[in-house]
Amino acid sequence: MPAAAHDTRPLHAVLGSGPAGTALARELARRGHPVRLVDRKGDGPALDGVRRRAADVGTAEGARAAIAGASVVYHCVNVGYHLQVEVMPRIQEAVLGAVEASGARLVVLDTLYPYGETGGAVMTEDTPWRATSRKGRMRAALDERYLAAHREGRARVVLGRSADFVGPGVLNSSLGAAVFPGALTGGEVLALGDIGLPHSYTGIEDVAGGLATLGERPEGDGRVWHLPTAPAVGTRDIHALIEKRTGRPLNVVVLEELRPFGPFDEEFVAEYAEMFYQHTEPQILDSSAFERTFGIRPTPLDRTLDATVTWYEQWLSRL
Repeated sequence: MPAAAHDTRPLHAVLGSGPAGTALARELARRGHPVRLVDRKGDGPALDGVRRRAADVGTAEGARAAIAGASVVYHCVNVGYHLQVEVMPRIQEAVLGAVEASGARLVVLDTLYPYGETGGAVMTEDTPWRATSRKGRMRAALDERYLAAHREGRARVVLGRSADFVGPGVLNSSLGAAVFPGALTGGEVLALGDIGLPHSYTGIEDVAGGLATLGERPEGDGRVWHLPTAPAVGTRDIHALIEKRTGRPLNVVVLEELRPFGPFDEEFVAEYAEMFYQHTEPQILDSSAFERTFGIRPTPLDRTLDATVTWYEQWLSRL
């Protein structure tokens, strides 16, 4: 019989097949774990060592089916900006209820939103949660519930916070499809706010590696960790690094105030306006606690940009 029929290794279930969930599933498989990747459709390109499953984790029944038999569950589900305040709490309720019932550990991919505006102060895990935006307050409330579930012994939970994503497969980011296609073709490159301010970007492979490490290291449970993130630099400096790789000057269009433009339609702009402070003050994420505790350094930004440019070249060639 196939070896898989006798596989007694703990199953790792990844909820959400966006850039983070997909990169995480690949990383877990690379580390030798049996992996289930769950989204609403259960289809997509084949990934070595990864089995796909369809389930709606916004329902109690769907969440239970998604994590059945798993020892570690990774919550990487996200939804559109206009749906987050309504939908994300419902997903949390279903997923948290499922892991409480099954006993699986839960690793949650989180954002910097709970901190709110910091005036440019470096963000560590000890930074107060002072969000005033709807989405920031919602995320903070979710995180309080996760940590309370852990404190009360109802579930084993750990949270990994990331800055803006950058890397292969990352489209919906301020350093994603609004930047690299234009950089490679001579088209417009969109930038937001003050691009001279230092801004942290977390490589998608570091998101995956950091979450996988939290999944393997239960001694980190019960708290928030900042996932490995390269030192912050100005977005203008990143543009210069991209220019070196593409061999052409970038045609940068800077939106100093948010308005509909290119991929940003009126619906997105209306929902994102409250988060625009992220582009008008420094966004500096300190991941040194994770690096010291788990002995993992972030990928240098140069390497992440190399991989990202290569991925976008291939992506554009298939369009």
